[in-house]
Amino acid sequence: MIERKDIQKLADSFDKSNITIGVLGGHSGLDVCRGAKKHGFNTLAVCQKGRENTYTKYYKTRKDGRGCIDETILLDKFADITKPEIQKELRAKNTIFIHNRYFWVYFDFTDIENNFMVPIFGSRGMLKLEERDVPKNQYYLLEKAGIRYPKIVKSPKEIDRLVIVKVSEAIRGYERAFFYAIDYKDYTKKSEELITKKMITKDALDKAVIEEYIIGAQINFNYFYSIINDELEIMGTDTRRQTNLDGLIRLPANEQLEVLKYLKPKIIETGHIAATTKESIIEKIFTLGEKFVKVTKRENPPGIIGPFALQGAIAADRGKEEMVVFDVSMRIPGSPLTRFTPHSGYLYGDSISYGERIAIEIKKAIELDKLKDIVT
Repeated sequence: MIERKDIQKLADSFDKSNITIGVLGGHSGLDVCRGAKKHGFNTLAVCQKGRENTYTKYYKTRKDGRGCIDETILLDKFADITKPEIQKELRAKNTIFIHNRYFWVYFDFTDIENNFMVPIFGSRGMLKLEERDVPKNQYYLLEKAGIRYPKIVKSPKEIDRLVIVKVSEAIRGYERAFFYAIDYKDYTKKSEELITKKMITKDALDKAVIEEYIIGAQINFNYFYSIINDELEIMGTDTRRQTNLDGLIRLPANEQLEVLKYLKPKIIETGHIAATTKESIIEKIFTLGEKFVKVTKRENPPGIIGPFALQGAIAADRGKEEMVVFDVSMRIPGSPLTRFTPHSGYLYGDSISYGERIAIEIKKAIELDKLKDIVT
């Protein structure tokens, strides 16, 4: 495994006056590059052939100042980024890479941990903890932090309430083919149908997590923890738009029942919707985030660096409003619209994007000669 001290030494050797912010061409790449350009950094998107036009054409930097992508590296497949010659090119450009979910679904975790000798802004070793089948994963961290998460049902035969079965798609393992069940008979019927239709595999089903389904207002709390300032910030709040679930819930109940005879609900991320929260729960949002930052420092030093999100729902099933966390994003979330909620504006005067906040942190680290402290 690449030692953090080696990455820190590499970052220290970079020309600090000519830093490039690197991203994969997808997920939150444009958001990151827009913020980086605003604060004077060079930008580079690593793209996969067949899906590069967004970066090489539509948002490339123009001579008149428009655009935010200065350079691109075009690869046959994203996983080629770990090839020695690509890494060499990134290092030659003094690249600090901003990782995201998109960055990780196309690679083997061990390949990034062991072979990607390029500084990453954020917590390189924690990304795999988003997966539910690894030791000391997000559930472990939430439990240690004292943050409520849905009850985990250990065996399908123990289902005694409405649950959501979190299983990966057969074709796209990083996407979700989640389904709901009320008891073991319901679970068996629905899972067998999905396997028959080749939407999931038996192997994926065996690895699935079965969670109680929490009835509540779904919300994502998006944070930024600054190692430089030793301070937690709320970047914004949003909720998800998912297909085909989003379309189904817009139908009248009787029509939903008819449609469900021919298709099953799917929960594939399509976009996000900005969602405000009432001011009285801001302190609760901070408290949850501070608990999570504290436990990551203890369990995975140096802990979370920069962006992360606690995603779930506000439930009121115990006589009080309480956040129940379904998922933890241990990197920049996929929603670029957090800046359209007011939280960062309360701190900075004007609301800022994740991309800009990352650029501010890197710029300040360079000025204070602390670049090595924010990379792994």
